[in-house]
Amino acid sequence: MILSDKTIQKMVDAEELIISPLQPNSIQPASVDCHLGNHFLVVEDRQMETIDLNNEILYREIEGESITIPPHSFLLATTQEYVKLPDNLTSFVEGRSSIGRMGLFIQNAGWVDPGFEGQITLELYNANSLPIRLQAGRRICQLVFCQMDQTALNPYRGKYQGQKRTTGSRVFQDSEASS
Repeated sequence: MILSDKTIQKMVDAEELIISPLQPNSIQPASVDCHLGNHFLVVEDRQMETIDLNNEILYREIEGESITIPPHSFLLATTQEYVKLPDNLTSFVEGRSSIGRMGLFIQNAGWVDPGFEGQITLELYNANSLPIRLQAGRRICQLVFCQMDQTALNPYRGKYQGQKRTTGSRVFQDSEASS
């Protein structure tokens, strides 16, 4: 069941769902708008020949109130909001339609597990033939919350728990990487 604005507000007020900071008017009829942070990561492609699943990826950090994404380029960004989901609630991360219509694809693998806590790292891809300039503090995506039929037996406590700022891939830490 997708949560309504009324239920989201009730859960926020009861501190069952944490979204901080929660901007005025961020709660929409069936979602919460999130804003672009000012910390970004770009793959350091001049220091690596390939990216693979077994080795740590090198990133170049960029901090600023705006960033320009070249055509057909990829970078990682973060939300300003720090979220903490209870163990019986999950969330989808969706790009805003107005942003998608500019040719900017937004993901975070699309899913936030129950029990997750942290800022949301976003994968941004400029599919346009022109650069796209983004400003920190602008609405970039939305969280759609779904109530689970029961509390998760094993809520998220993984390698991204508690992340702050933009966080690069930690796939090299997966258990099968050491096999």
